[in-house]
Amino acid sequence: MTALSPEKAGARAAPEPAPSPLAAVWEEFAEKRSAVVALGVCVLFLLLAVVGPWIAPQDPYDLRAISFLDSRLPPLSVTPEGTLYILGTDGQGRDMLSAMIYGLRTSLFVGVFSGVLAIVVGVSLGLVAAYAGGVVDAAIMRLVDFMLGFPTILVALLVLAILGQGIDKVVFALVLVQWAYFARAVRATALSERAKEYVEAARSLGLSHARIVFGHLAPNCLPPIIVIATMQVASAISAEATLSFLGLGLPITEPSLGLLISNGFNVMLAGLYWISVFPGLLLLALIFAINVVGDRLRDVLNPRSAT
Repeated sequence: MTALSPEKAGARAAPEPAPSPLAAVWEEFAEKRSAVVALGVCVLFLLLAVVGPWIAPQDPYDLRAISFLDSRLPPLSVTPEGTLYILGTDGQGRDMLSAMIYGLRTSLFVGVFSGVLAIVVGVSLGLVAAYAGGVVDAAIMRLVDFMLGFPTILVALLVLAILGQGIDKVVFALVLVQWAYFARAVRATALSERAKEYVEAARSLGLSHARIVFGHLAPNCLPPIIVIATMQVASAISAEATLSFLGLGLPITEPSLGLLISNGFNVMLAGLYWISVFPGLLLLALIFAINVVGDRLRDVLNPRSAT
């Protein structure tokens, strides 16, 4: 046998660089194929919502593109002019495929935007409560307990009954019922982080309270924030669909999947199933995919929850 030179032996013995935390999370996340498939579905829906206006066969809310003579056509119908309606049309003659794409855009916008605002409010209050303690902590947590003591949909219904319809009002109502979940979870994590050495070191260096809270405590509370944000986006989409179905969410000029389901609910017994069933299946697939991703993230970022 030929002996290896010291340079080659040293090169072979050199340890491989440790994977980044993000790569390690993805590697563990990808161990479950169903979670990867669900993530792909979520990305597909997001891309579909972004490019929707350019790929939709028609603008379903442009009166010039709607023909009432084509109303309630079944799936795969072809008009005398040669227009193909893959998923049929609704009672106003709108192409169901186009209406679902536009409705998906609105539902995702409401879910994501309300989730982002709820994160900002809830995380800020949770961090302040954990860091300040005392009366401030007690006051914030009593408010959290008060908000969590009522059913989410009941509070949202009450708010919208007072404020009326509108996408901004729906977002406000959803933020009002979501922020408490983030505040409670972040406070619990921040309480354990507050006693660690890096916080004491930051205090000894004379850093401001705001910099300690948002520059040091907040990054270490990311795992629960990510998990809860995923779940709350799905919850917000479901809540918006429920509110719109009941007629208290978005007006007819701001389409959503809940409104599309509501439009065809009264004619399902007449055999016009596609007007409600297809948007309902899309909504179900969207919420299910987000929940699967959220469950997997919870197991990866907080392994104790899986035991």
